[in-house]
Amino acid sequence: MDPGKRPILVTCAKGIAPFLREELLDLGFPVLSEAASGVTTEGTLDDTMRLNLLLRTGHRVLFLVKSFAAANADDMYSEVSEIPWEDYIAEDGYVSVSSSVDNPSISDSRYANLKCKDAIVDRIKEKRGRRPDSGPDQNRTVVNLYWKNDGCSVYFDTSGEPLSRRGYRKVPLSAPMQETLAAAVIKAAGWKDNGHLVNPMCGSGTLAIEAALAGLNRASGLLRDNFGFMHIKGFRKPLWDDLRAQAKKASRKTLDHGIIATDIREEAVEAARKNASSAGVEHLIEFSVCDYAETPVPDGGGIIIANPEYGHRMGKIRELEGVYKGIGDFFKQRCRGYTGYIFTGNPDLSKKVGLRAKRRVQLFNGPIECRLLEYELYEGSRRDKT
Repeated sequence: MDPGKRPILVTCAKGIAPFLREELLDLGFPVLSEAASGVTTEGTLDDTMRLNLLLRTGHRVLFLVKSFAAANADDMYSEVSEIPWEDYIAEDGYVSVSSSVDNPSISDSRYANLKCKDAIVDRIKEKRGRRPDSGPDQNRTVVNLYWKNDGCSVYFDTSGEPLSRRGYRKVPLSAPMQETLAAAVIKAAGWKDNGHLVNPMCGSGTLAIEAALAGLNRASGLLRDNFGFMHIKGFRKPLWDDLRAQAKKASRKTLDHGIIATDIREEAVEAARKNASSAGVEHLIEFSVCDYAETPVPDGGGIIIANPEYGHRMGKIRELEGVYKGIGDFFKQRCRGYTGYIFTGNPDLSKKVGLRAKRRVQLFNGPIECRLLEYELYEGSRRDKT
């Protein structure tokens, strides 16, 4: 069933919405509204395939099924029961319900999930004589319930698993940067293979890999073989195959500039190398094990991005003060002609860098408010540059 054009809410981490908005406009989609954690556009269910395949900074692509008023769980059940679910979900299928609920009559969102799920499967059983299976797994049909006060919206989560799960991260290490956040950092830095990209303290390699994918114009969803839209009745596989073929054709084979990723930990570099191999970009990234201060910086300029630890314990913070000061020294002494970036969730430590930030971009790493700090690293003195 083709329900025609509907609002599509693309969610994202806080701070990323301006970059997501830019992506949507670049892809030819209108922007209807922008919030802290999402951008609303519009399109058909078929359009959600293209969004899931191509968006780098979006988290989930939610296709609106119905909006209505509901004061309590019984009202919600009644409204959800009126949706023709039998046209969307196979009776031998599997459905999962996720939700965001802020309603005075609901003390536990799991109860709202259960009532919404019951409305869906009861309707399908009534119309088709058999109810689909249901549970927490988000690898088949996923329905999202957004309920704030009396306002209720029901969406198909056409992504299923979040879009940050690209499929290449085989070795995550501890506290890795999410792929969608890394893509936003690369966009904020304005890197489009217009100079070298140097990434000391690379961890599991996410920043370097996302840079390579962006530089190649390679679609971020190409490695995934499962999305929520594939489990909605009417999924047009020939169109999906054609979109994938077009995306592959639009991808470049090589980069004009180098990407260098280093880490002092051998296991981190090995993990980054394996992840880059899974992403198909290992040959484009020069990996090495070394201290950040020994990272090779090629002539020609570009950007250098460091993502040091934030530190939450006092002893660790004192230790990291020297690291942040050292990064500032490394930038000044070795990276002239580059634009330097530090991504950090600790504003006090960033003061130890000893350089004046030209720009500060607010982003969130999970619940942690972070800043991407930009430093202009002149070839000579500021006066010479002027």
